[in-house]
Amino acid sequence: MRFTLGTRRSLMAMTQSGLVADALTERTGHEVELVGVTTEGDVSKANLAQIGGTGVFVNALRQKVLDGEIDFAVHSLKDLPTAPAEGIALAAVPARDDPRDALCGDAKLADLPRGARIGTGSPRRMAQLRALRHDLEVVPIRGNADTRLRKVTSGEFDAIVLAYSGLTRIDRLDAVSEIFDPEQMLPAPGQGALAVECRADRADLLQILAALDDHASRTAVTAERALLAELEAGCSAPVGAYAALEERTLHLIGVVAGYDGERQVRLSVSGHPDLAERLGRDLAARMIAKGADQLMGERTS
Repeated sequence: MRFTLGTRRSLMAMTQSGLVADALTERTGHEVELVGVTTEGDVSKANLAQIGGTGVFVNALRQKVLDGEIDFAVHSLKDLPTAPAEGIALAAVPARDDPRDALCGDAKLADLPRGARIGTGSPRRMAQLRALRHDLEVVPIRGNADTRLRKVTSGEFDAIVLAYSGLTRIDRLDAVSEIFDPEQMLPAPGQGALAVECRADRADLLQILAALDDHASRTAVTAERALLAELEAGCSAPVGAYAALEERTLHLIGVVAGYDGERQVRLSVSGHPDLAERLGRDLAARMIAKGADQLMGERTS
């Protein structure tokens, strides 16, 4: 049987979707055809926070799934809204890649000169960068990975921050000068993971796509996204989270950082992996009690 897989048209999206297609063919024998789709986030030149952030990279793909124009879609999981989408099922979360952030430039963060310009499109990264180095100029940036990297080689920026997993997928690890440990910079909830979605009424396809699902990865991102949902924050909020499964214990760390980098609420929790969603929501409630909601309500500078 042959299936159609919808994906954004960027190099990174096409590459990661191709990996999913190859894995599905290898495990089930079904052929997969990639179908490129242009989303709102791809055509807008505004910062993500200005165009709504949440859902701008996934809504067009979801609509084509619902309309039957494609059989299933692959997204970067961190781009998914936390609220369920009617008629859409999260069929699989493949094994997660390295979720950490990476600095791309000629030097490590500690070695950059005072006033160095650092580009990122993420308020989460902006806030945590400012917490690490108050003397840097952190500047919003848009565009795909190659476009952003060219702004470093041209001298427009001294460095930029991108997801390490994405750089791996497009074979651009040569640009990495430093990989941030989660103790320095917590990644976005779901970063490094992919989401495979199809129509909720496609029982046949759900069974086939289940071959791609990785239990540990799904458990970790469930906790991270539950925290994000309870905070009522979207992908453009200054929220970081990272969960890891060690033996039979799930460890979750969350942070909400003030945009100025001077204040943050950072807490952790551990528990049974079967309680992943509850752990995420409980940790968010503790963070709100410490003032996290006030930090999220601030404006970027």
